[in-house]
Amino acid sequence: MVEIRREDISGPLISAIGPSGFRVADRIVPGGLVLWPDNAFDWQPPALESLDESALDKALLLDPAPEFLLLGSGPTLIHPPAALRRALEARNIGLEVMDSRAAAKTWGLMRAEERWISAALYALNS
Repeated sequence: MVEIRREDISGPLISAIGPSGFRVADRIVPGGLVLWPDNAFDWQPPALESLDESALDKALLLDPAPEFLLLGSGPTLIHPPAALRRALEARNIGLEVMDSRAAAKTWGLMRAEERWISAALYALNS
């Protein structure tokens, strides 16, 4: 088993997730959440079936571009439109989709490995 300690990870981590949002550090983020390796932002996402590249502008502004975008689709795994995956692939950005609980855990694991990624997570009540 891999043990991850907070002091081993730089940047924002999700310490709690509930029906209406996330806790990142000492802040409650209602609704959606965008994560960068060094910052966290509130996000008001569209319905998942309408998700497109423009709705992810904040998540994709990293410089250099992220290796991949970790997308938390809410309480269950729901794939976004295929056009989004194609648009990201055209920019050489991978897309990993999972439910938001799994995405929150995966974020911590990937950041412990110092992976250069971004994340966009839907709240569980989405």
